[in-house]
Amino acid sequence: MISSVNKNLNGLNWAEQKQLIIKTRQIMDRRRFIQSIGAALAMSSIAGCVTQNLPKPSTAKRLYVDGLSFVPEDHQDVKASQIDAFIVDISEIEQVKLADGSTNYKRTYKACMKSIKEQSATMRDHPDIYQIASKGSDIIKAKQADKCAVFLQIQGADCIEASLSQLDEFHDLGLRALQLTHHYDNVYAGGALSPGNNGLTNKGLALIDRLEQKKMLIDLSHSTVASAEQTLKRAKGPIVQTHGAARAIINNARCSPDNVIKGIADSGGVFGVFMMSWWLTYDTIPRPVHYIHHLKHIKNIAGAQAVAIANDYPLRGHKAALGAGNNNKVAIKGYDQWWKSLGKKGRLGFDRDVNHIVIPELNHIKRMRSIEYLLQQARFTSAEIDLVMGQNWQRVLVDVLG
Repeated sequence: MISSVNKNLNGLNWAEQKQLIIKTRQIMDRRRFIQSIGAALAMSSIAGCVTQNLPKPSTAKRLYVDGLSFVPEDHQDVKASQIDAFIVDISEIEQVKLADGSTNYKRTYKACMKSIKEQSATMRDHPDIYQIASKGSDIIKAKQADKCAVFLQIQGADCIEASLSQLDEFHDLGLRALQLTHHYDNVYAGGALSPGNNGLTNKGLALIDRLEQKKMLIDLSHSTVASAEQTLKRAKGPIVQTHGAARAIINNARCSPDNVIKGIADSGGVFGVFMMSWWLTYDTIPRPVHYIHHLKHIKNIAGAQAVAIANDYPLRGHKAALGAGNNNKVAIKGYDQWWKSLGKKGRLGFDRDVNHIVIPELNHIKRMRSIEYLLQQARFTSAEIDLVMGQNWQRVLVDVLG
C-alpha cells in the first residue's frame, strides 16, 4: 500500500512525498491508515481517486455480553449498564441441618425450583427490559427489540437431588446453564475448595451426557482441576467457565491452570474473567491493569476466541463496596474471615492475607465501557475487542443452545 501511495502522489514534490510516507508508516490501525491515505489523495487532487467509496469506521456500540450476574434490585440497571445479554444466576440456597448439628448451605431442588419460578416471573413483569432466552440466537432478537437477553443459570448441580428428570424440569422452566459444583464436592463433581482433587463421579458423567442431550451450557466454574479435565474429555461440544481467573497469575485453588483454559478453548468454549480482585492480583492496591493481565494471559495461551468478560457481582457493582465509596477496607469485612478459615484448612493460595475485593475503577454500572477502553489501551485489535466484549459469548451460546 505504501508503494501505491508513492506512485499516485505525483502532485507532491519528493520532500512532501517522503514526509507523508513516514507518517503513514507510523499509523498502526488499519482503518485509520485507510482514512489518512484517503485524506492525502483528496488533498493532492489525484485524478481517478474516489475517496467517498472508502469504508467508514462503524460508530455503533459493540455487543456487550456478561458471563455472570444477577437479577438487579432496580431493573433500570440493565438499561444503564448497556448490557445486551448476560447469564443470570437464579440460584437460591437452603439451610440444611447436618447430623453433627452444624448447618450447611446448599442450592437444593426446593430452593432453586422456587427461585427460578419467582425470578422468571419478576423479569416477565418487565417485558420492555428482559427477554428470557432459550436459544443463543435470541441475543440478536432481543437487541433488535431494545431488550436484554438473559440466560438462566444455577451455580451448582446440588439442585438435581433425586434423578436427572429434575434437570428436565428446570430446563422446561428456562434453565440453560448449569455449574457442576459451587466451591465444594457434591455427588457429581469435585469442588475447588474441598480437600483433594476429586473428579467426576459416575453420576457426574451421566449428568454431562444429559446436559449435552438437553443442549445446555456446562459450566466448570468452582470445579477441581480433575473435574474440569474429565468433563472436557467426556463432552463432545463446547464447555465454558463462566467466571474465574488464571492460576498462572494467582496460584489459588479457585483459579484455573493453563491446561484447563486451553482445553476449554479447544472445545470451542470460552473463559470468563470475573471482578473478584483477590483472585486477580497479589498487590495491595487492585487496579484495572490487573484485570487486563488475565485477559491477555488467556489470549496468549488459548487465543482471542477464548477470552470473555464475567462479573460475579450485581450489574451495579459490589453493593457493600459501593456503599463505602469503593473503600476495600470496609467492603472486605466478613470475607476475610472466610478466607482465613480456608487458609487454616490448607487450601491452595488461602495462606496469604487479602485486603481487597473489588477494583474500584471497575466497580460501577458502566464497567463494560471501561473494559472496552482498557482493551484499546492494551493494544487489543478492534476485531479482538469485538470478540472479548460479547461475540465470543454469543458464538458459544448459539453453538450450544441453537
